[in-house]
Amino acid sequence: MRDSRPKKRAAALGSAGVLVTATLIAGAVAAPVASATADTHQGKDREARGVAIAAARAAKTGVDWQDCPADWNLAKPIQCGWVSVPLDYAKPEGKQIKLAVDRIASTGTKGERQGALLYNPGGPGGSGLRFPARVTSKNPVWANTAKAYDFVGFDPRGVGKSAPISCADPQEFVKAPKMDPVPRSEADKLVQRKLAREYAEGCYERSGAMLPHMTTPNSARDLDVIRAALGEKKLNFLGVSYGTYLGAVYATLFPGHVRRMVVDSVVNPSREKIWYQANLDQDVAFEGRWKDWQDWVAANDAVFHLGATRDAVQAQWLKLRATAEKKPLGGVVGPAELIGFFQSAPYYDSAWVPVATVFSQYVAGDTQALVDAAAPDLSDTAGNVASENGNAVYTAVECTDAKWPTSWRKWDRDNTRLHADHPFMTWANAWMNLPCATWPVKQRTPVNVKSGKGLPPVLIVQAERDAATPYAGAVELHRRLQGSRLITEKGAGSHGVTGLVNSCVNDRVDTYLLTGRVDRSDVTCAPHATPKP
Repeated sequence: MRDSRPKKRAAALGSAGVLVTATLIAGAVAAPVASATADTHQGKDREARGVAIAAARAAKTGVDWQDCPADWNLAKPIQCGWVSVPLDYAKPEGKQIKLAVDRIASTGTKGERQGALLYNPGGPGGSGLRFPARVTSKNPVWANTAKAYDFVGFDPRGVGKSAPISCADPQEFVKAPKMDPVPRSEADKLVQRKLAREYAEGCYERSGAMLPHMTTPNSARDLDVIRAALGEKKLNFLGVSYGTYLGAVYATLFPGHVRRMVVDSVVNPSREKIWYQANLDQDVAFEGRWKDWQDWVAANDAVFHLGATRDAVQAQWLKLRATAEKKPLGGVVGPAELIGFFQSAPYYDSAWVPVATVFSQYVAGDTQALVDAAAPDLSDTAGNVASENGNAVYTAVECTDAKWPTSWRKWDRDNTRLHADHPFMTWANAWMNLPCATWPVKQRTPVNVKSGKGLPPVLIVQAERDAATPYAGAVELHRRLQGSRLITEKGAGSHGVTGLVNSCVNDRVDTYLLTGRVDRSDVTCAPHATPKP
């Protein structure tokens, strides 16, 4: 399931546009262990050499900053440019692709400036190009950091403006209603398996040349080339959600190149979790956060009239779901579309009031508000292209990053078992990731994330009840990175903590980015303010 922004559910494949997780492919002919190991080391050496060559080239070329193209919707004084990187780092002189970057200059004095701060919002598949808008919009949470740093965003490889990939026709991809993710029969499962296989085939047909190179390690290498193009000796980085895994892999591959790194809402970096198990863990956490939201709705029954207990709110949800399954609302909103809309509540506290309001309007007799909120907009062709592209990158990176189970029996057993107690997201997430079971290019072995020589303290920020990236992931990354510090937002569950107003968190992030200092030990913060209806 995707772990960046809330998106309208756009695929029958579970949650790529919907959730945060993972996928797979089949094996090549077995080679003797010794030669396989030698080949692996040789490949790593070639890629390490390739990224050094590419970074040196980028440092010499720099970035030709210009006003941003009008259709990028990034107004002055934000500037845009391009950084060229090898498609394949083992062949640095081979095919190059261009990555879109943008920036806004630091707002402080020359003496206050500390360099560039690069940002990744997650996904995989999220665009970082809106990051400089935190300065133009005068976001108070980032005002102190903006004095010291140029805010630099970028589209990772395959995303948006950066050699975008595609797996399906965007208008077909968003069409609704999709099939109910919860299967009622073996026949339903067969249909979903066929859709997942066809989606994987579509990725290869439309973007086959890119797929073998759509990996987190390659995006980390791209990050190092961007660093060099910016003229920065070391990297300052803020990664949220999947961006934490990108940061963790970068820190492992380039420990001596890190200056400051903040990772917020952490993907569990364990090789055993990337990516199949991570998605199963997500299903459990989503159920918990879904219940948190229902408790809040029930506590505000005087406003929403959806029931005064969690069970009453759940009964309203099940009634709505059954109604939409029988006859899609407005002809377009079935259970899949409902999950795509309602899942934003367990993702983000900022969605609690809007989702509850639309739900309340529906129960009071206004169906149109829910249709408008949950149905795709076929006239928004640019938005639909972006949605399909985000789903394609999510799938490509997770499926190529790691080996996925190829046995349908395993998928079926694991998800059937989980669904029994965690029904909100389990099957939707499964179908979204199932293309990885028949992935048409070689699947990699994930990087063993760990500290290396020269790595400074990394600041880890995590909400205790995060659904998209469960808390155990932050604990695991903290364990692996020596000298790191963990800030826990106790009792909170919003995905993405650093952008919220919580002085206990905000002040420490500022202090770290401005001075490099971390607390002597880990810190527990009270939760940010609960939304008010």
